[in-house]
Amino acid sequence: MRIPLTTNNFLDRAERVYGDRTAITDEPLAPCSLGELTYRQLAVRARAIQAGLHRLDVSEGGRVAVVSHNSARLLELLLAVPSAGRILVPINFRLQPGEVSYIVDDSGADLLLVDPELDALLADVSAPHRLVLGEESDQILLDFDHEPPPWSHPDEDAYATLNYTSGTTGRPKGACLTHRNVWVNAVTFGMHMQLGDGDVLMHVLPMFHCNGWGMPYTSTGLGVEQVILRKVDGAEILRRVDTHGVSIMCGAPTVWNMVLDAAQDWPGDIPGRDRVRIVCAGAPPPSLTIARIEQDLGWQFNQIYGLSETAPLLTVNRPRREYEGLSPEDRAKNLSRAGVPSLGTSLRVDDEGEVLVASNTVMTEYWNKKEETDAAIESGWFHTGDGGVLGADGYLTITDRKKDVIISGGENVSSIEVEDVLLGHPAIADVAVIATPDDKWGELVTAIVVARNGEALVESEIVEFAKTKMAHYKAPKKVIFRADIPYTATGKKQKFKLRAPFWTGDRQVH
Repeated sequence: MRIPLTTNNFLDRAERVYGDRTAITDEPLAPCSLGELTYRQLAVRARAIQAGLHRLDVSEGGRVAVVSHNSARLLELLLAVPSAGRILVPINFRLQPGEVSYIVDDSGADLLLVDPELDALLADVSAPHRLVLGEESDQILLDFDHEPPPWSHPDEDAYATLNYTSGTTGRPKGACLTHRNVWVNAVTFGMHMQLGDGDVLMHVLPMFHCNGWGMPYTSTGLGVEQVILRKVDGAEILRRVDTHGVSIMCGAPTVWNMVLDAAQDWPGDIPGRDRVRIVCAGAPPPSLTIARIEQDLGWQFNQIYGLSETAPLLTVNRPRREYEGLSPEDRAKNLSRAGVPSLGTSLRVDDEGEVLVASNTVMTEYWNKKEETDAAIESGWFHTGDGGVLGADGYLTITDRKKDVIISGGENVSSIEVEDVLLGHPAIADVAVIATPDDKWGELVTAIVVARNGEALVESEIVEFAKTKMAHYKAPKKVIFRADIPYTATGKKQKFKLRAPFWTGDRQVH
């Protein structure tokens, strides 16, 4: 017997097994907060969304784009839209209007849903249907009076989501994740993190990030209570861990640095000690920070490595029984590596040092980009664009990023895109953008700038110039002035030479 692995399975099970349990506690201060919903209420709203898509003539295979902070409405879209045979396109809410518009147009979205706090900023971004999440979307999209037509031909190889990711060209590419990709990632992630129905997940990670790394699906299928955090704040994370009994969270290194900072002023015992486990990805925090998370907070540190193209799980690094006798420093050093392949993932490093993977979580293609797809998936292996080393124990360490992508605060930044913007400044003759290490952000977007004809430039002017042209998180946080940029004989920037002085000792580009 072969039953298609589709996203329907997660909410269907939650409604049947955990119908009266609290499913979501929405952000209380959010515009049009939904408050608390049970899994039964969540399933009813999901069906109303699906009926509304039918009423708006968004056909099966049609794209629904959403730009939103973390919210219950975003979570229900992740569950409802793909399960109706449509494709959800979650978009980074930090992008500038022009960048959002490109993704909406490139994906061919039939419907665009916008967070009320972003409505004015994105006023000029349009689609055949455009609704503001909240009262407007509830009135126009949700149809509680009709049962939605069932998905005509459920197919695990159909696209569930389009997740746009930065690359070397600067133009984002839509990674086509199938229902099978999403399903396998969710189940495998839950297994490795030992998720159970006694857990409480707080959505600290923005859910547009590769569908919240798949945790909305994992948690729903297991009846896990899900707490929405709209905006990251270290002290607020501690308060909600305390109030809601949170036991698991995912996020970038910068989040956990904020929590460590807030913990210094926290009165009394740190909430969640010996209960909370966190999952970290992106540029790994220094081993000293990992040790502080486990010692000062008493929270278990876990690390994964993956990409939007891989749904994202590829490797896992969890505390092992063998680590129990190690010093905190040695334990943290072991946990700072990317990890070992997740169940069902094959991984190797080729002769040029690039990490190649094969997995059920790897995307089918880049949306409408055959040439880029063929370059990324070759002979059954996906080229991650990352350089790495496999240890004798099978653990992967990422050593370089061939795609010139910087991971700052958990966000991917294309160095080439930043360079293109900065070269538009009339006083800049040349520029190279690299990652430099930072305890708070993981990696800093750092611009190495050559002034034109000896013109006087200051860091703040360059940073502000960049912020007028692109999302603020992409703008350089550090500017270094040099007389020249080193190039190869074939005219390629030798960024490894520029990076080398910053990445010394056990600090490596991840």
